[in-house]
Amino acid sequence: MGKVRIVTDSTSDIPEEVKERLGISVVPLKVLFGEETFLDAVTITSEQFYEKLEQSSVLPTTSQPSPNEFSDVYERLISEDADSPIISIHLSAALSGTYQSAVIAHSMLEQEADITIMDSKSASYGFGLRVVRAAEMAQAGESKERIIEEIERLERGTNLYFLVDTLEYLQKGGRIGKASALIGSILNIKPILSLDKDGVVLAVDKVRGSKKAMARIIELLKQTYGDEPVGMTMAYSFSKDTAEALCELLKAQFNVQETNWTTVGAVIGTHTGPGTSAVFMYRM
Repeated sequence: MGKVRIVTDSTSDIPEEVKERLGISVVPLKVLFGEETFLDAVTITSEQFYEKLEQSSVLPTTSQPSPNEFSDVYERLISEDADSPIISIHLSAALSGTYQSAVIAHSMLEQEADITIMDSKSASYGFGLRVVRAAEMAQAGESKERIIEEIERLERGTNLYFLVDTLEYLQKGGRIGKASALIGSILNIKPILSLDKDGVVLAVDKVRGSKKAMARIIELLKQTYGDEPVGMTMAYSFSKDTAEALCELLKAQFNVQETNWTTVGAVIGTHTGPGTSAVFMYRM
């Protein structure tokens, strides 16, 4: 049996150099601005997306990969080494049909292959972290079974919170009504978002002002981690300022062993907007 190969989709928001270094195969989702279609993190970068978002009068939409796009990747990997297992980890099935496309692609393959397809029940680096850890273990020659165990351990031990700068994009995407968005903007309400155990977006709290929102996130994370050794990845969309301020507060309050950074990609950013900051905290 050969070395395990890792596949994911572009919503894992893994930095480009990390994907290349670890040999992670990525199937991109699509972002559509009216008639224009872009491949997430392939034909449009995060920076280009947020610049376009600021300038565009059209609200972008997103689209999942087709089963054929997944089967192309699986077939390439099988042709390189038919005996090596594949682990394919994807955006929450409650948020997108991406996972289902991967499942269909597996069923379409003419050749028998050892492919494990996993619904992360998460988004962005909430599962990007698992993909990276899996790829590191695969490079070290760990078995498929051991890698899956670690993916599941990280799933149990990770918490994530998104802090959005405005309710406008949630309203445009149909998550909240116009009245709530208007009142939220006037009152400087900052929604704190997470994902529940089924991978569905959850409004954890709404507080007035960024400082109170950060304090609330710290309070929520303290309930889970206390003084345990933790790692964290900070993510941001257009501006790094809020994420940097939150990062410093978290370092002062938690036993942080490692800190990484990434950007919120175009697909997730379509639904949360340009002023998004996030923390993904996990047990070491």
